[in-house]
Amino acid sequence: MGLRETNYPEGFMLPLVEEFYTIQGEGYHAGEAAWFIRLGGCDVGCNWCDSRFSWDPDMFPLVETDKIISNAVSSGTKSVVVTGGEPLLWNLDYLCSGLKKFNICTFIETSGAYPLSGTWDWICLSPKKNMPPVGNICNEADELKVIIENRDDFEWAEKHRKMVEPACRLFLQPEWSRFDIIVPEIVEYVKKNPWWKISLQAHKYMHIP
Repeated sequence: MGLRETNYPEGFMLPLVEEFYTIQGEGYHAGEAAWFIRLGGCDVGCNWCDSRFSWDPDMFPLVETDKIISNAVSSGTKSVVVTGGEPLLWNLDYLCSGLKKFNICTFIETSGAYPLSGTWDWICLSPKKNMPPVGNICNEADELKVIIENRDDFEWAEKHRKMVEPACRLFLQPEWSRFDIIVPEIVEYVKKNPWWKISLQAHKYMHIP
């Protein structure tokens, strides 16, 4: 039985890893303030993942979603980013509807490996080869962010560029541990394929979450 079948299906409780107010460091909204909600659970298993600590949802307490919503509202934020782990392991309808009652914009960062739930102002799709996106999330994505670890990943990026809508913003992001090696290749690739932009993990340079 998978994680989605063993959780609370209504989404009234969620495995909360951490929540914090910070500056977004990646992609289209880099530099903007946002409240982050990191949920536990991921079986995509990327070898370079920088949040492996979030993979096992049993390590984190199930928290009432109303409390999670209340914490976000109390922060004074105008937008919330839901991330993981893989947040779509969980039903996010209730979380989003609660945030919307307070006019908070809802963003999600997901691999798309599980069906989409929730109501989103911004969907950042970061597809992974281990478990490709399912359903129609490619059509719903506002942003496509592909992690580049080696040259083969450019082909993966182009495959998904052709699957998203023309208005979707396109980003290539160097895998952090191979930054010095792969950045020159990404730079040259974007110069030849200017529909892409480069996403850097600015929060790591600023030493913030």
